[in-house]
Amino acid sequence: MILPIYTYGQKVLREVAQDISADYPNLDELIDNMFETMVNSDGVGLAAPQIGLPIRLLVVGLDSLSEDYPEYKDFNEAYINAHIVEVDESETKLMEEGCLSLPGLHESVRRPTRVRVQWMDRNFVAHDEWVDGFLARVLQHEIDHLEGKVFTDRISPLRKQLIKKKLSALLSGRFSCDYKVKTKA
Repeated sequence: MILPIYTYGQKVLREVAQDISADYPNLDELIDNMFETMVNSDGVGLAAPQIGLPIRLLVVGLDSLSEDYPEYKDFNEAYINAHIVEVDESETKLMEEGCLSLPGLHESVRRPTRVRVQWMDRNFVAHDEWVDGFLARVLQHEIDHLEGKVFTDRISPLRKQLIKKKLSALLSGRFSCDYKVKTKA
């Protein structure tokens, strides 16, 4: 089932999400619905707060990028209780990001190229690994959602001033996109 994506201004996008246990109700169905919603919206990642749930769950699907990133062929992963536990600050990269919760808005964001992430997969098997490259960027973006942050929190004050009208338009529901959303307005 395709779920509505909560847009900028929704309270849940500013809450720190809570860890969940293996007995979370209908978890497999929720994960499947999140993948379906993400694909339908042409996204590569989706965090539970973006569908109105303040829980530490996100999905990443990078198969659509496999032409440019062959290592991501058939890459689809659910991350439960994901936390970034260490960051390698030795190399950062500036790259344009967008977000399904901020439709039509794209800004350059500087992020570390390598992070250590701990999470559980959909079978509640624990993982602890260093992740780099594009996957590291996507995970940082999505885990930011779990921490109550959006990518515009990571741009300079000057850039924030320059996009103020766009953010106001999002807050008031004056935008269009090709997927189902739930706005504050």
